[in-house]
Amino acid sequence: MDFNVKKLASDAGVFFTRAVQFTEEKLGQAEKTELDAHLENLLARADCTKNWTEKIFRQTEVLLQPNPSARIEEFFYEKLDKKLPCRTTNGELLGQHMLDAARDFGPGTPYGSTLVTVGEYQKRLGGAEREFLQTSAVNFLTPLRNFLEGDWRTISKERRLLENRRLDLDICKARLKKAKQAEAKAAAAPDFQETRPRNYVLSASASALWSEEVDKAEQELRVAQTEFDRQAEVTRLLLEGISSTHVNHLRCLHEFVEAQATFYAQCHQAMQELQTELRSANGDTFPNAFSANPSSCPSPVTPELRAPTPGALQEEQRPATGARKARVLYDYDGHDAYELSLLADELITVYTVPGMDPDWLMGERGNQKGKVPVTYLELLS
Repeated sequence: MDFNVKKLASDAGVFFTRAVQFTEEKLGQAEKTELDAHLENLLARADCTKNWTEKIFRQTEVLLQPNPSARIEEFFYEKLDKKLPCRTTNGELLGQHMLDAARDFGPGTPYGSTLVTVGEYQKRLGGAEREFLQTSAVNFLTPLRNFLEGDWRTISKERRLLENRRLDLDICKARLKKAKQAEAKAAAAPDFQETRPRNYVLSASASALWSEEVDKAEQELRVAQTEFDRQAEVTRLLLEGISSTHVNHLRCLHEFVEAQATFYAQCHQAMQELQTELRSANGDTFPNAFSANPSSCPSPVTPELRAPTPGALQEEQRPATGARKARVLYDYDGHDAYELSLLADELITVYTVPGMDPDWLMGERGNQKGKVPVTYLELLS
């Protein structure tokens, strides 16, 4: 117990002395030992690496898991060294809801069968997303976290120790300087006190005492210098290892990009397959619903260009019932096999089809049949 008390008191004294030295340096009342330029550059580079690694790590976490509550849960599971339960992705959950709805609506109905198809692909996309999240967490997030929680903590610890060694060195330099000044003052005192033997003896004794203090301070300075140099070398070696950290993070970045590319390629392929299946299943009912060509939609025609008669406008606004004649207002080139090309002023027969977009009608001209845009027609009574 006595030893612990003494050690505590000694540590408190050292801490207080360092605090005084640090404060005097900040106030410009004490000299400070400057680190060499190479070490200063390494320290600045290390700080830059830490700051940006931390920002990239945090933002990648947000990208992979936007839900803050889920991130906190993952953090606690990691700190408790427990395995995180497998979390269903939003895509998988949506797909399951679609499959459950299809069972209630009837998988044999057009809507139910489409829900089954889309639901299966949504689950497939969700599984690809889960694989991407897991791969990115292992190959990219984990190395960044290991640096911040491992290597950087070691570097920070050695930097603090280096700062303490520097403060101790400067304290020893200041102590030696004061001892030499006192020794010089004591050595000059006998010159004007030779007529008083008692004072001469006291001055000689004080001079010898300060000489011993100078020797002691010089010895402490040599020890402090050695410890400072050794700690500076240790810190330098750790900081130079930042280059290896950059190489490792570069490799991890490539793996992260590869995982992203694979994930988006899987999504693109799945969506193309889904569109193909839906076209095949519902092409007769929705022939233009999944067209990849944006020009398949009719070009808008302004009222000024079209200049329809009021009677024609009323005819267009009310829904057609049954077959009727229509006059073509402008030339129109069909964009696919489902559309009928038109020539201005020709007469065609048009009628509606259940479920068709109201902006389109089915048109017939002789043996030709296809969709035609309503905006290109003047419906006749």
